[in-house]
Amino acid sequence: MSNSNQSYPKIATAACFGTFLEWYDFLTFATLAVAFAPLFFPSSDPVTGLLASLATFGAGMIVRPLGAAFFGSLGDRIGRRPIFLITISLMGGATFAVGFLPTYEQIGILAPILLVSLRLLQGLSAGGEIGGSAVYLTEHAGDSNRGFKTSVLQLMGPLGMLVSTLQLLLLNQFLDPASFKEWGWRVPFWFSIVLLLVALKVRMTLEETPIFKNMLAKGETSKSPLRDNFKDKETRKQMFLLFFCISAGGSVLFFCVQVYTGIFMKSALQINPQIVDTLTITATIVLFPLTIISGALSDRIGRRPVVISGLLLGTILIQPAYQFLQTLSQQSTPDYFLMGVTLIAIALPLALVVGPQTALLAELFPARTRNSAATLPHNLAAGWIGGMLPLIVTWLNKEFSSPLAGLWYPTIFLAIAAGLAIFFLPETKKIDLTK
Repeated sequence: MSNSNQSYPKIATAACFGTFLEWYDFLTFATLAVAFAPLFFPSSDPVTGLLASLATFGAGMIVRPLGAAFFGSLGDRIGRRPIFLITISLMGGATFAVGFLPTYEQIGILAPILLVSLRLLQGLSAGGEIGGSAVYLTEHAGDSNRGFKTSVLQLMGPLGMLVSTLQLLLLNQFLDPASFKEWGWRVPFWFSIVLLLVALKVRMTLEETPIFKNMLAKGETSKSPLRDNFKDKETRKQMFLLFFCISAGGSVLFFCVQVYTGIFMKSALQINPQIVDTLTITATIVLFPLTIISGALSDRIGRRPVVISGLLLGTILIQPAYQFLQTLSQQSTPDYFLMGVTLIAIALPLALVVGPQTALLAELFPARTRNSAATLPHNLAAGWIGGMLPLIVTWLNKEFSSPLAGLWYPTIFLAIAAGLAIFFLPETKKIDLTK
């Protein structure tokens, strides 16, 4: 049971808003990858420029585990709350600074260097935030309906994508291409300072989790959480399962469904960017209730069957869904309604995996080293597997001269993750989080 002096809705709102900012900042870069290519990575080959831009996006993902190792361990030693304030400040400041960067045309090679540097700072802060926030929220949720209560955190990624995409849609509607190229692309980054100030204000009101306060009072906190995690055989096993099945599977689906679809439809299928953004927004809105339902379903039938269902469904749907999108785009009059239905269909496996994910991140590990044990494999998976997916898929497409060839990478990965989950993933919905 949670014995916090604050109501859970207030705690959830404050925690989620900060996580929303993290995702908004992180995903704004991804949605602007096509615009970044000629501004920071000029090239006669548009695909090469896009690859360079996606590689910069991937650089932030690669360093996420470093941030996870540092901030996750610190969260087990000094508390979950202080880390929130540090990571959100780093992320918000770096994002705001991107909006003021000069382009390659203005300062040459220094432009992409500065962009990559800020991206690395974003990645380090995201490593401490994403995963740690799941632990914080779950420890406040109490024993009943944890899947349902904590699933709201998983809406922050799609919400961040929704807001950043909506901004781009409005900017492209009200600005001509020349104005957007000159200064319009900077607006989403400038807007992040407003979100940062609000997020800092609401996070300052948060209390430490009752579980951590109890451990601190009893002197039961770990002095070397990372070492303790790797010394314990059961914890190592759970970290592997979290990495491969839950976090990697969820991040692969997220980037396939939420990130790469937009890149694919805009660059490979040459569909009007405003139409793509509208379809993406629609599918994202539908994803919200699906995620909540999945979290609630995991409270009834268990986390394990819900996650496995999502991984299997993703394995089955990814390839044919993208093939169908390509077929629809090649018609004399593209059927945008069916495209929207297709995007909604592939959102279902994502919802099934991430709905129970927040609760699982905490339930798999002992309280003493929970923050570091959950944060490190989660960010390794999200950064190195999911975060690199757009780059790897685009590169494979180029190598095999097919816009669909690279999609075998996420398909095969999801199949392996599903197999491991079937045989080894434990059921955790009744776990006592105080132990």
